[in-house]
Amino acid sequence: MNFDRQQLEAFSVVVETRHFGRAAALLNVTRGAVSLRLKALEEEFGTPLLVRDGNVPTPAGEVLLRHIRVLKILEADTQLQIKPMDGMRPRMAIAVNADSLATWFEAVAWEIAERNVALELIVDDQDYTLPLLAKGEAMGCVSTSSNPPTGFLAEPIGMMEYECVANLAFAEKFFPQGLGLYGVLAAPAVLYNRKDGLHTQFLERFLDVEVRNYAMHYFPSPSALLAAIEKGIGYGLVPCLQAKPLIDVGKLMRLAPDHKVEVNLYWHHWETAPSNAQAISELVVRHSRQALIQPSVHAMSCIDDDESIDQSSL
Repeated sequence: MNFDRQQLEAFSVVVETRHFGRAAALLNVTRGAVSLRLKALEEEFGTPLLVRDGNVPTPAGEVLLRHIRVLKILEADTQLQIKPMDGMRPRMAIAVNADSLATWFEAVAWEIAERNVALELIVDDQDYTLPLLAKGEAMGCVSTSSNPPTGFLAEPIGMMEYECVANLAFAEKFFPQGLGLYGVLAAPAVLYNRKDGLHTQFLERFLDVEVRNYAMHYFPSPSALLAAIEKGIGYGLVPCLQAKPLIDVGKLMRLAPDHKVEVNLYWHHWETAPSNAQAISELVVRHSRQALIQPSVHAMSCIDDDESIDQSSL
């Protein structure tokens, strides 16, 4: 099969813009030309590549989209090696969870952006980043899943450690005898968003009882969430990397010091990748293994393996 470059470009731009008209404007052709190119491409493959309701790729379209993204990066890499051009920066999209970006991944992103790439960071919960990779929307992602999609590898990069904290006045008001069920039902918790199941999982493991009816504030930013807890808006789980400096100066206190939560993270990337994409993967792995807790040097988990948080439900 011979791939038609114009057809592939039409397909990828429609997926990117989610709109035939905008795709036509970017490609400087008519909307009808975009439709014809996409129809010809689907006839060539003998299967639908795009769901017209929303203009999202079908499973077959996701496979093709990944091929197109790899091809573009490979072409840019080849061009840079043969004849570098000013302003030539291939798009590199990476899906990362907000807590990683707020702690260790920010430095990685800076270093990636300094290379000859146009970096796009797609931020979502660590349990929701993997579908972005499978759909071809990213060349790599940080995820809690150890099972990579077909054509990808999953490398363990370490554990993100969380602990339950509050400011001193809040803890004295709601948890004078320590973290308990009565206080949990009375005190508002601060969570990232509705996808965040970590707090409920932690409480049920800690209290050994199902906990559902408690007040929750949502602050969908790690820095805003931490600031809300520091202000006394509520209590909650935050990465130890963020909490420790505030605990050390007495602005926050640990509510369950012997019950930290560890979440295993994996870096998913293409199994066969162009050299520039491979270099980015190596950079991510190197930074993560310096910043995150590594099982080989962490003698004992704060939560036993048989009592660990079910990451699939976070």
